[in-house]
Amino acid sequence: MSRIKAVFFDQDGVIIDTERDGHRISFNMTFKEFGFTDEWSVEYYHELLQIGGGKERMKHHWKTKGFSKPMTEEEIDKLIPEMHKRKTALFVELIEAGKLPLRPGIHRFMKEAMEAGLRTAVCTTSNEQTAKAITEKALADIKFDLVLAGDVVSKKKPDPEIYNLALSKLGLKPDEAFVIEDSKNGVAASKAAGIKTVVTTNGYTESEDVSAGDVIVTCLGDPKGEKAILRKGNIKGFDGVIHVRPLMDLFSK
Repeated sequence: MSRIKAVFFDQDGVIIDTERDGHRISFNMTFKEFGFTDEWSVEYYHELLQIGGGKERMKHHWKTKGFSKPMTEEEIDKLIPEMHKRKTALFVELIEAGKLPLRPGIHRFMKEAMEAGLRTAVCTTSNEQTAKAITEKALADIKFDLVLAGDVVSKKKPDPEIYNLALSKLGLKPDEAFVIEDSKNGVAASKAAGIKTVVTTNGYTESEDVSAGDVIVTCLGDPKGEKAILRKGNIKGFDGVIHVRPLMDLFSK
């Protein structure tokens, strides 16, 4: 087994619990601005999360339920990029206003990764503008070696393309990195790339089958805040907080 040299982070649900109170709200605000009465509920949005990509979710909604105003495929294909651009702007406003806090332990964990000399990357199918708002503002003091976002790959999670691309760009083998993910699709992508995976579940993904993950926790945990519950894995000295060094030791065996 090779020495661990990098850690890759998914974004939505891992860095910020964005889905329910961020992306979903932004989609609904956008629909209203564009004159639609469609509103995605918490439960329905969970169904849509099984489809990678916001533009793809809107197209799926049109195909299966139809928007409140009937449109041809040509019309919806022209409108979706416009709506997605506006949705992204609204979502970035939420981030910049500080309305979407970082998940417990994520900032501390990233600082530990930097101190341990690990290369860090964000691998998300979320919009590039959104990724920049998070990495350059909410996490301005973290040095990322690579940020892969949006349509940088043709196949989105659960396809492993984004993780294969990260390995390729950083010149790493699969056993030289590990991934922090939160969902079934994310875990499927990272494991298909042959990378060890830590799963930090959230309200949307705690009921999903993420059993393929090597370590499963409820969050990364904070020493003076919310503690993690370890659901799978054997981490030396675990005390409710996930630290970088024990994971490096675990995955280097």
